[in-house]
Amino acid sequence: MGLIKEPEGVDFIINSEPLTKEEEEKLSEFIAKRKQEIAELKHERPTKAKSKQAKNAKTKHRRKQHT
Repeated sequence: MGLIKEPEGVDFIINSEPLTKEEEEKLSEFIAKRKQEIAELKHERPTKAKSKQAKNAKTKHRRKQHT
């Protein structure tokens, strides 16, 4: 693996200014909101194991009705 050279006129070093209190609060609120949304999606979406269990339960219920 070779070294990556900076193209002429491009600087890979980033010197960003610190966030203001307002920006920091907005970012924190956004992150908290997204985490909540993702957690809710995980609860709504069935996993393969749960789907398989539900399918097996339906099949067992049908077998009991036929016997």
